[in-house]
Amino acid sequence: MKIFTEFNKQENLSLILGFFDGIHQGHRIVISTGVNYAKDNGLKSALITFNNAPAVFFNKKEPKYILTKSEKINMIENLGVDYLYLLDFNEDFAKINAFDYLKMLIDNFAPKAITTGYNHYFGYNKSGNSDFLELMQKEYNYKYLQIEPVKVKNGIVSSSKIKEALSNGDIQTANYMLGYRFYVENEVIKGEQIARTLGFNTANLLFPEDVIEIPNGVYAVEVNIDDKNYIGIANYGSKPTVTDSDKKILEVHIINFDQDIYGKNIKVSFLDKIRDEKKFQSLTSLKEQIKKDIECLEL
Repeated sequence: MKIFTEFNKQENLSLILGFFDGIHQGHRIVISTGVNYAKDNGLKSALITFNNAPAVFFNKKEPKYILTKSEKINMIENLGVDYLYLLDFNEDFAKINAFDYLKMLIDNFAPKAITTGYNHYFGYNKSGNSDFLELMQKEYNYKYLQIEPVKVKNGIVSSSKIKEALSNGDIQTANYMLGYRFYVENEVIKGEQIARTLGFNTANLLFPEDVIEIPNGVYAVEVNIDDKNYIGIANYGSKPTVTDSDKKILEVHIINFDQDIYGKNIKVSFLDKIRDEKKFQSLTSLKEQIKKDIECLEL
């Protein structure tokens, strides 16, 4: 997949438009539809998105995302996209009207198809939408493919609902809507090694700053190390029993694993929340609770 940071001339494309935070079930259908149209018609596919959500420009505040930017790029590439246009949302994009934005797409890409989700908006004051793209397809000789909402038992799948579920610690609902397990990936760092004295080796990770934060608590997780998966439990929080610091960390105990992995990048996928984080009266009480937490896992 080739990545571009500004528009250029690449004609006869199958365009895919959207921000795609999380690449959830609905997003993957949108992207796959555009990719498959390209393959079926001898075209190249191109996904046009932004580095940061437009809210960053309008609200001057960086939101939290479901995936880091690098993880999002990897997922898009794995879905078979040929060209990724990763643009900065700036004043020019904020001011352009829907007609001029579409004309810019036509002039640069002469698209044979444009694919979006049902709720895709673009242009000044969200003046462009699915109806507009459908209306203009004959004039500009492209086929418009609108993907209807994906519905599950919790309602329509959306990034906002997934973020809400994660913020509430409802991991199973978030994973169900995502179509994969919510995860974080980072380097294993040195901790205070107190858990080791209790008989539980742990891997410590910083939670990515730009990713939606989960509540403090203990979670059942799957850990990927060197392409091998292991079951474990993870505590996210400030470890109030052993420290007075407010600094949060993700501390993972990997079942049946005892290797030195300091400095390695590992992937921690969340399966379910076991309990809230709490302060225990003693390290002995904490050790007994950890044993009970491990018993909750389906090993």
